[in-house]
Formats: sequence, C-alpha cells, structure tokens
Amino acid sequence: MIDCGVSEAAEVFRDLDLRVLGSLAMISPLNEETGMSMNSVEAVVFDFGGVLFDWNPEYLYRQLIPDDEERRWFLAEICNGEWNIHQDAGRPLAEATAIKVNEFPEHRDLIEAYYARWTEMLAGPIAEGVALMEALHQAGVPLYGLTNWSGETFVHVEDNYPFLDRFRDILVSGREGVVKPDPEIYRLLLSRNQLVAEQCVFIDDSRKNADGALAVGMRAIHHVSVDKTADELRAMGMAF
Repeated sequence: MIDCGVSEAAEVFRDLDLRVLGSLAMISPLNEETGMSMNSVEAVVFDFGGVLFDWNPEYLYRQLIPDDEERRWFLAEICNGEWNIHQDAGRPLAEATAIKVNEFPEHRDLIEAYYARWTEMLAGPIAEGVALMEALHQAGVPLYGLTNWSGETFVHVEDNYPFLDRFRDILVSGREGVVKPDPEIYRLLLSRNQLVAEQCVFIDDSRKNADGALAVGMRAIHHVSVDKTADELRAMGMAF
C-alpha cells in the first residue's frame, strides 16, 4: 500500500496513464445480482447517424437548391433539425410535411421532397465506423443500437444493411416516442435488455447525447473519430 496523504494520492493517480486506469478498473467488486465486475464493460451501445451511417440533407438539397446561401436558409429555417426531431420522436411524416407546407406553401415542392426523396440524403455506411463495430462483434462484445431516427424511414435501413443483424437489440426513437438525450430512452434500452448501466459504454457523435448516457450512469464516448473511440474503449479495458 502506498503510504501518502489524500492530496499526494490524488496526484499519483492523476499522473497514471489512462490505459493503466482502464486495466485497474477491471479489478473491482462484483455486482451481487449479476456476478460481474461493477467497472468492467460488458456491452457497447452505438448511435447510428454520424457513427455508422452518413446522413445529411445537404446531399439531396445541393441538387434542388444550387445556391449555397438559399439552401442554408431553407435547411435552417424550414426543414430544420428542430422540425426533424419531432419525426424522430414519432410524429408521422405525412403530418410533419403537411404542417410545413401549410406554413410555407410557396416551398411546397422542396418540403415534400424531404421525405419523398429521403434515401438521397443517406450516403450509406461509414466504413471506419462499421469496421470498429465488426471488430467488437468478432471479439464477442454484445452490441446494441440506440438511435434518434424516424420509425418510418428506418425501415429502409433495416431492409438494406445486413450488418445491423450484429446488434442484439436496436432501440429506434421514432418507435418508442422519445428521443435522446431524454433519460427515459437510455433507461428503456437498459431495462429491455437487462443491462447494468455502469457496465455499458455508449458511443455518439453528439456531445449532449453522450452526456445523456452519463446522466443515467452509463459510460459514454463522444465520437469524433474511429481511432479516438477505439483508444477510449481500450483504455476502459476492452480487448478487440
């Protein structure tokens, strides 16, 4: 045992390499109910957009509105993220479209194109992100999905990307009526799959959604690059 004061001990641990701390975290008391280490990572939960899938309304609207300033205005003021998140929370696409057409009738064609040509906004999988997911799968890590996505448009993804079969469960916000970072959606994933929050790590390219996972006791990684995310996972003691 190191014989030192509280401040000295804090200094020692502050200077330890994060990878060492990740290894030390594996040596911890067992959860009485599960029999597993309280600090070990037993499952990885992936966000989809920006981590595994490249989706961006710009891909469609560059074709429909060539002028950069006009396109930015349309996507910021009309078919914007604030509007789209309601569909992610379960609002029907037809209803959402009708609301906007009623508000901006002069832009009917552009508004209706948003969901009529939604597939043109989806460039496809992000190869590096899928490779990370596959590496974890090959290592035997249980995988789960937690995504803010309309249930209506997610059907296209389910039907066209077989790698989603790697996931034991995928919770789609539009089918549950709640979106990240509401604590309810994280807790729903955990309870539905009998997962222990502190044994799960959540990966999301949105800082606020990663923080939402932290708020319910999960570990979280704000995804900015595959290399950095992989390093953080290994620092938590994961081998893949």
